[in-house]
Amino acid sequence: MLVIPAIDLSEGQVVRLRRGEMAEKTIYSTDPAAVAREWARAGAEIIHVVDLDGAVSGVPRNREALRSIADAAGVPIEFGGGLRTLDAMAAAFDAGAHWVVLGTVALTDPELLGASVSRYADRVIVALDARDGRIAVEGWTRTSDVDAVDLAREMQSLGVQRLLCTDIATDGMLSGPNIAGLRRIAEAVDIGVIASGGVSCVEDIVALRPLEALGIMGVITGRALYEGRLDLREAIAAARG
Repeated sequence: MLVIPAIDLSEGQVVRLRRGEMAEKTIYSTDPAAVAREWARAGAEIIHVVDLDGAVSGVPRNREALRSIADAAGVPIEFGGGLRTLDAMAAAFDAGAHWVVLGTVALTDPELLGASVSRYADRVIVALDARDGRIAVEGWTRTSDVDAVDLAREMQSLGVQRLLCTDIATDGMLSGPNIAGLRRIAEAVDIGVIASGGVSCVEDIVALRPLEALGIMGVITGRALYEGRLDLREAIAAARG
């Protein structure tokens, strides 16, 4: 199981939110490239980058920061936030992303999702951001009536090969991952699942390891790293068993 450090961007800065609320924003660095180099030196094999401004506005706002991260890190980048057209996805790949993460369009524009999977295949990751088991969209500002498990099954049927599952209630809260919710999704599909939300310590990484047999291939962590509660090298070692 991979441990994937997160770099969340807002106005070119590295930030973290609580439960996805922009009003609950903490700035951790004004140099995203330096942060990326730090995570790569600590052994990160993938870095997760989110354009928070793009997620809310629907148009990517931090593409140059993405480029600087990709150039500095030297490891594959998965990037999401505001990618709601094929042109926006192409621009993200041009800026250094290896995977694009699609959220809102997976629910609102199945035609675009199909076109993106047809064009980019396994380089498309679909984010299932759930609040109480229901999918949230538009930068988590609106919660739909769509069940996360139902959408996971639908994504698999459309050819999506990797899902990113975030439990909004635990995101940035350091309260531990939603093991039951992750198990529910992982058991419903036969494709790779990346977990996100709530990781606070090495014990949380260890708690996720039994789900690897169900398809949980990685876990994203952010705030715990930035606040020194979790050491990335130690977390990577724990994930490998």
